[in-house]
Amino acid sequence: MQQKLIYILFIFASVISYGQVNLFMESDKADYNGKDIVNLTIILELNGVDLEPQTRFQLPDLSKFTIIGSGSVTNTVIDPATNTLITQKVTRIALEPKKKGKVKIGSVLVTVNNKIYKTEPFDVNIKDIIEKRSLATNIASEMYLNMEIEDREVYQDQPTIAVLRVYSKSMDNFRKVKDVHLPHQDNINVHAISMSKSEIDPSGAGNMASQTLAVFMVFPNEAGYVEVPSVSASVSSYANKNKIVSNKVKLNVKKLPEGSPECFKNAVGNFSVNVYNASKDKIEVEKPINVIVKVSGEGNLPDMYLPKILASPDYEVFTPKITSKVAPGTTGMKGEMFANYVVIPKKAGPISIQTEQFAFFDPASREYVDLGQETLALSAFSHDQILESRTTVEKVNEYTNTLLETVNTPVLKTTTFKVKEKSKFHWNILLTNIAILVGLFLIYLLFKTWQKKRALVRETASPKPLGSVAETEKEIRETLKTDINDYFSYLENLKDNGDYPKFFDTLEEMDLEVRNQYFKSSSEEFRTFLESHKGSSVAEEYRNLLQRIQMEKYSPLKSAEGMDELLKAVVNLYSRISK
Repeated sequence: MQQKLIYILFIFASVISYGQVNLFMESDKADYNGKDIVNLTIILELNGVDLEPQTRFQLPDLSKFTIIGSGSVTNTVIDPATNTLITQKVTRIALEPKKKGKVKIGSVLVTVNNKIYKTEPFDVNIKDIIEKRSLATNIASEMYLNMEIEDREVYQDQPTIAVLRVYSKSMDNFRKVKDVHLPHQDNINVHAISMSKSEIDPSGAGNMASQTLAVFMVFPNEAGYVEVPSVSASVSSYANKNKIVSNKVKLNVKKLPEGSPECFKNAVGNFSVNVYNASKDKIEVEKPINVIVKVSGEGNLPDMYLPKILASPDYEVFTPKITSKVAPGTTGMKGEMFANYVVIPKKAGPISIQTEQFAFFDPASREYVDLGQETLALSAFSHDQILESRTTVEKVNEYTNTLLETVNTPVLKTTTFKVKEKSKFHWNILLTNIAILVGLFLIYLLFKTWQKKRALVRETASPKPLGSVAETEKEIRETLKTDINDYFSYLENLKDNGDYPKFFDTLEEMDLEVRNQYFKSSSEEFRTFLESHKGSSVAEEYRNLLQRIQMEKYSPLKSAEGMDELLKAVVNLYSRISK
């Protein structure tokens, strides 16, 4: 009888455990500071195969918190003691408190097999709320822009060099800076010298590293104290995009000396003026010609007033088209400015085309230089004079062309017999000759390939004696050796085409090939090998180059100058390593 009672109790115990549902919620602690994150853990445990949640977790009112993250995981195990399936669902919620004091967290509800289960509510104590600073404020404390101008005393329209640097405590912040906006103001003219990022200098101000973002020229166009406005840049993160600004710099702009020529306008630097006729044909009355006024030199070239062509009853002149070919120099913008005028002669005979007087101020000598006027002497001809100056053959050709273009006979269309001034180029003959040369070149390549195969068969037929382990390793290394110059040419083409992702993939492939020559699988092993066999300086240069490649690869701004410098460094180092 006692055994039957024990058996009955075991049956009831298994039935109770078979359909058990446990739901509870807890926090990681009861008291929180304002900067702490409240972590809630919700656990639903189902003991039995017939239990299935019909709803998701119904969360309580969490309006006094900011939900900053959540995640769930489900685990299923079988209890070996009772042979019962146990399903456990765990959900974690990270909350940021908005108010201080005692905050009540309500119940979580879930429906299982048409029955509603809920957790017990509880309180958490929030001591103090620390106002969260915006990302821009955080970034302002971690990084800042600084505009540096060494020469702050210049003449009006004389350039001074400005350098923009970013300073940061974290190296990761440098890749987030982009979209640099140079200052714009009516009393200054700004021209960029370089907008490419430099290498990161770890020895910056204090304990902050620095990086040069831009170098530009500032041309103040008025005297007195001129303030260069701040330079701005954007800092991008996963959440949002913010802007940081640099400091302002005040310049002491000296007024130009007294005694300037009357023709002086605003040219500061060192210049020369040249006027020439771009048309090669004979000048005919009432027919337009191109006259170029070219100003060459170094200074405020893009912003100064160019000397104009003076009006005259002998010709008609139209508004010019201004083009430039300038680049940054040592004392200003250096190059050439072109004013392309269309001039129509009004009379036959000699014509003198004159420009305005031109003068400039030379800051090196602190003197004004008056270049005076430039004169272009031309000879214009009337239409009859142009016809008379033609040779007999040219007259016959023109007469024949005019006749055949305007008169058609009833038998055939005679315009097809028009006499052409230039003989026709026979493209068919050229293409045939090219095809013959290409065919001969292919035959030569096939012959060389056949010779190499024969030599390889001979070497295979006569086995070489086995050498030592060192000789075998040297032979394998020579076999695996890569023609590094092929990679250099390919990288040059990728850089010129702007295919930067393929450029960096090819760099990694080349690095792997070079490491395989020395049987090194990782960069650390290869650096240790270089330190032992090539010296510590080469090993350190290899480490710095790999770091520079990674930084340039993930840099949001890639300039042609920076990529050129990187490729030069790669060619220099790998040429020495692969020898």
